[in-house]
This record gives sequence, structure tokens and C-alpha cells, in this order.
Amino acid sequence: MSKSHLSAEVLLSALEQAIDATVIIDDKNNVIFFNKAAENLWGIPRQNVIGKNVSALVPLQHRADHDSFIDTNRRTGISKIVGTSREVEFARTDGEYICGELSLSKVLTGEDRIYYMGVMKNVTNESQQRKILILQNDVLQALASDMLIQDVADLLCRRVEGFVPGAVAVLMLIMPDGQLRVLSSPTLPKRYRAALETVQLSPSAMEKLRVDPSQANRLVWDSYRSLGISLGLQQCFSTPVKTQTGEVSGIFALYSRDDARRNSWPQRIVDSCIPFCALAFEQNATKQHISHLSNFDSLTGLLNRSSVHKVLEGMIAKQEGNHHFAIFMLDIDRFRDINDALGHVYADQFLVEIAHRIRSIAKDDYIVSRSGGDEFVVAVPNCRNDDAIKFAEMLISTIAKPMQIGQNTLTISCSVGISTFPDNGPDSESLLSNADVAMRQSKLDGRGTYRFANSEKNQVAQDRLVLGSALRDSLARGALNLHYQPQVRTHTLELCGVEALSRWHHPHLGNIFPSRFIAVAEETGQIEAIGRWSLQESCRQMVQWDKDGIHVPTVAVNLSAVHFRNRALPEYISNLLDHFNLTPDSLTVEITESVMMDSSSDTEEVLQAIRTLGAGLSMDDFGTGYSSLSRLTRLPLTEIKIDRSFINDFEHDTNAQAVTMAVIGIGSRLGMTVVTEGVETEQQRRLLEELKCDVMQGYLFAKPLAPKDLEQWVRQRRTIKDLADPTKKPKTVSEKNKPN
Repeated sequence: MSKSHLSAEVLLSALEQAIDATVIIDDKNNVIFFNKAAENLWGIPRQNVIGKNVSALVPLQHRADHDSFIDTNRRTGISKIVGTSREVEFARTDGEYICGELSLSKVLTGEDRIYYMGVMKNVTNESQQRKILILQNDVLQALASDMLIQDVADLLCRRVEGFVPGAVAVLMLIMPDGQLRVLSSPTLPKRYRAALETVQLSPSAMEKLRVDPSQANRLVWDSYRSLGISLGLQQCFSTPVKTQTGEVSGIFALYSRDDARRNSWPQRIVDSCIPFCALAFEQNATKQHISHLSNFDSLTGLLNRSSVHKVLEGMIAKQEGNHHFAIFMLDIDRFRDINDALGHVYADQFLVEIAHRIRSIAKDDYIVSRSGGDEFVVAVPNCRNDDAIKFAEMLISTIAKPMQIGQNTLTISCSVGISTFPDNGPDSESLLSNADVAMRQSKLDGRGTYRFANSEKNQVAQDRLVLGSALRDSLARGALNLHYQPQVRTHTLELCGVEALSRWHHPHLGNIFPSRFIAVAEETGQIEAIGRWSLQESCRQMVQWDKDGIHVPTVAVNLSAVHFRNRALPEYISNLLDHFNLTPDSLTVEITESVMMDSSSDTEEVLQAIRTLGAGLSMDDFGTGYSSLSRLTRLPLTEIKIDRSFINDFEHDTNAQAVTMAVIGIGSRLGMTVVTEGVETEQQRRLLEELKCDVMQGYLFAKPLAPKDLEQWVRQRRTIKDLADPTKKPKTVSEKNKPN
């Protein structure tokens, strides 16, 4: 078609039939063309537009300045709009929200007059969908980042308010008791928020809301319409938020400051937000459930042990001035018997009833916890000793009432330990620990009673805790050492051996007595490691003395009962002797009476295997326990050591002399060497010599000595007494088969 046939009439007809809204304005900014598509898009008849200023079609917020924008473009030719496309949001005359994609063109006529043509494509659906996707992405990212429910709700409401001009978004949570709680409402007037939070939903109202979503508007708008209008709110769009199970958990509402009855966008975005709201509520419920599991006992609903620590630390932090509180540690007496007799199901019912009884006498500000098993903790604020006694007695009497569990009627008792803040510790750990020690003391004292924390006993427990840690560190660093006390033959005073005794000097704690750290080692499971170290160090020292020209016939090493339950002990000893090239008779292993009374097959086999190696076996502290003579005859012992307690007043105590004589006679008849410990006076030595005791050990001869000091003691003794043969050395492996 030639240009001559492209008439104005043809162009106008084509523009009239275009599917996109087309508007043309003249050089005075008046509308001179407005097609049918434009009438439909704006909802305005063309006769109401033609000849009128184009600002009537412009969104309300831009109308006042619109003419000046166009005039600036005409005058300067500079424009950021002409020749481009942009989204424009406005409301139709019927209130419907519209989003259009506007393209502007400028036409210069031969008369130097500038006309503008605008083509607007309706992209409302696409724009709304894009905004919903943006909202979905933002909320899901917030949920994935583990953001708090309050922050997620604020994000959601602010995004929605940005997408719907003049809107006020509100997310409400329905509490378990039916109370409506506003979770987020960034721009909602405070008076309206306060009104919403007075709403209390009955079970029947909840059911109506679940079945009929329109009930949401009746609850959050119809009842408060007058108040809302007075505050500038004109309309409400709301929907209940439901969980996956169909239960209503909240309401999401969008209040409009404009009359938007014909506008479908607010309701659409509300409906689109419901899945996000439900997801946020469910995630929050899951977090609360996990938090409950981590903080509360699942059986009784009481605080668990970790939570009560946090609560107590909070109480300690808040204490000011002369405030006190008390901790009660309650433990059911003989609960194991109850558990075994009733079975786990009824035992659980029993514990639930115990928890109920404790709660029944606890005031609102008391802290009640099940710390584990059948142990319960109660923290009572502002409680001094007199009040603590009354409450402890109330606890004991309440628990002691007969209880019906299944077909069984039980009458039980409990033991209670009491610690107080600040007297028994500055923190929750020490307070609970001290209450636990006191509770165990009440059990030892007869059960069904209470005891207060005893500072001295608590100090012992703490001391053991500190020592146990320090001992483990010292063992790892090789910081323990051995001293050796000489043993001499009664008639010649020759050195016949030494006893190895553990010593520990800590850089901060100082010298620790063996009676203290050996007990700690047994309680903390370190005694076996100390025994193995003692064996190895004693063998090493024997070799060193031999190199230095000092002859020590044998070394005696004390081992705990736990060593002899380990079948690997004989092999360990054999390997040590081989490694250090020592004959078995260079080593004597000392056992206690508790080992002697252990009739287990493991212990007997280990003792026999050690003796089979050729090492000596000595019964230490004989006569202080419950030694059995029949067991004495069956064990492969080579030596008996009479305890020092028999020698303390030996010179003047005829009974002690009689017992000592009897033990010496028994040992002699069984072919065992008899050693007497604790010899400190010359008179004791002479009496033992008369009784034909074989070997003596005590301060009369020497205290336990460090290896170098023992070497000096031996050399001096040789010089003075001239009793030892300096050429005699321990037998080597090559001499193992020679007769003893």
C-alpha cells in the first residue's frame, strides 16, 4: 500500500480497533483520541475524556505535577519516559486495581506542534502474580534462615502493605485458650489493635471459623466497624489461617483506607498469603515443641535438669541484698524395688503422681523440676533454715500418703537434701551438687528424712573432684614418683628388699598424701593406670640401681583389687620383666585382704599365674580386715605383712604380742616370710627378734626414700655395718632356671 492510501482515517480506524488502550493528547495536554480499549481499561466513557486534560487518567498522587512534567519535555526535549515502557498502577473508577504497561511516543507536526501518544497494555494479572512470587520468595527465605515468628510476620505485613496502596496488614495468632493475639501490625492504630486483642473465641466460634471462612470478617471487622471508620479504615479483607490438619491457628487481615469494594486485588493477596502464614505458624509450633522437649521432662511436664540450671542461674543473677533461696533435692526411697515390682508403665504413673503431689504444695513462684529418674528438685525463694525445715517436712509427709497405682496401694518414703543460696555455693552447679550430697546423707542416716548440706562433706566432694582432674593430668605428664622404704632381715639387719610407695607433689596443690590420692584414683577409675606405672617404674629403678652398683634383692609393689580382675595382668608383668632383663624373684606383688576375700575365678587364676611366673605374692596389712585362714592356705602367697596397728603399743600390749606371735607361727608353718611394718623403737625390734619375725620395716631403719637417698642409705649402711656384699647383683634372665 502506498503512502497516499495511508490516510488519517485509516490510522484512526486501526487505533480504534487496537486491543491495547490508546490515548493521544495535543499540545495543550488535552485528550483528542481515546479508543474503546482505553474506555474498558479506565472504566471511563470516551465523552467524559475527550477534550479534557490528560491528568484525569493519571494516578491521583501524580496529577498535580503531571502537566509540568510534559511541559519540561516539550521545552528541553529531555525525557526519561518517552520512547520507553513502564508499569503504572492506578484504580479504575469502580475501584478495581489496575497495573498497565505504558509506552509513550512523541509526534512533531509540520506546525511545530508536539503531540503524545500513549499505549497502555493491561498486565494486572502478570504484575499481581509477580508480586505474589516475590512475597513467597521473601517469606520462604526468612523461614529458612530460622528467623523468629515475630520478624517473619513483620516482613510479611510490610511487603503486603507495599503491594496494596493504602492498606493495613495484620497477622493474628489464636492462642490455645481462644484469645486473639496480634502478632504483627506495623501500621494498625493502637486502639484498634487493643480492641482485637479482647476477642476470645469459644470452641463453637472456632468451629464456625473452621467451616466458614467469612466468619473471620465478622470477628475482626463487623464488630468494630464504627471504631475502624473513626480511625480511617474503610474496609477489611480477611481469611482464617489453617494448619495441615484443618485446625484454625490464626487470621490474616488487610484493612483498606479506601473504599475498595470492587477491587479484587486485596482479597487475592490475602488468600495468597495464607499458605505462608500457615507455614510460619507450623514452623513456630515445631520450634516451641522442640524447645519444650529440650526444656521439660516429657513424662511429668516439669522442668528438666538442664532447664533448672538456667532458671537457678537467673534467680542467682536477680538476687540482691539479703535475699536467700533454698534447693530441695528429693529422691524416692527404694524406687528400684517399685520399678521392678510394678513394671515400667505403672512406675511411670507413680512418678507422674509424685510430680502432682509436689506441685500441689508448691506455690506459684516455686521452681519444680524432675532432674532424672526418681529425683526431683524444688527451688523455694526467700527461704531460710526454719522455712526450709517446714517445707522439707511437708514434702516428706505429702509423699508418704498412701498411693493407689493400678491394683496396688503403696506407702513410700523419700529422702530430702537441702542446700541454700548463698551459703552452699555461688552457682547452680554447686547448689545442686551440695543438695545431692545432703540427700544421699539422709539416705545413709535412715531414709524418710532430710539433711542440710554440710560444708565439710561438700568440701571433701569438691576436693576429690579437683584432685581427680589434677591426678589425671599428672599421670599423663609423668609427674608422679616412687619412694622406697627398706625392709631388713630381723637377725642380720641386711637389706632384703624395698617397698615402692607412690608420691605426688602438685605444683599448685603441694604434697598430696597417698591416702587421699589413692582413694580418688579408685573412685575416678585411675587406680589401674597408677598400678601399671608403679610396676614399670619399679622395674626401671631396679635396673638403674644395678648399674649404679647398688644391690636391692627385690621390690614390692602395691596393686589394687581391680588389677587382679584383669586377666592380662600376668602377661603385662612377664613382659616388663623381659623388657628390663630382671628375674621374676626381683618383684613382689602386694595384695590387700579385699583381694584375698574375692573368690571369683578371674582373681584366683590371675594370682596363680603371677606366682607361676616366679614373682612373689605378699598379703599386705594382714589382720586388719576379715582374713580367712582357709583362704590363706589356698592362695599361692609367699609373704604376710603384719599391719603397723599391731606394733603401735607393742612393747606394753600383751594381746598385740600374742596376735603377732600367732601370725608369725602361722606364716612359718605355711612356709611364708613374715614382715612386720611400723617398727620404730629398739625395744620393738628386740621383741620381734625374740618372736622370730623374718623381716622388719619401719622408721627405726629408714623412712620411704627417694631413689638417690636410698642409694646413699645403702652405701652408708655398708660402711657402718659392713653387712652387705657389694658384688651381689639381681639375677639376670640367664639365671632364671637356677634354683631359688
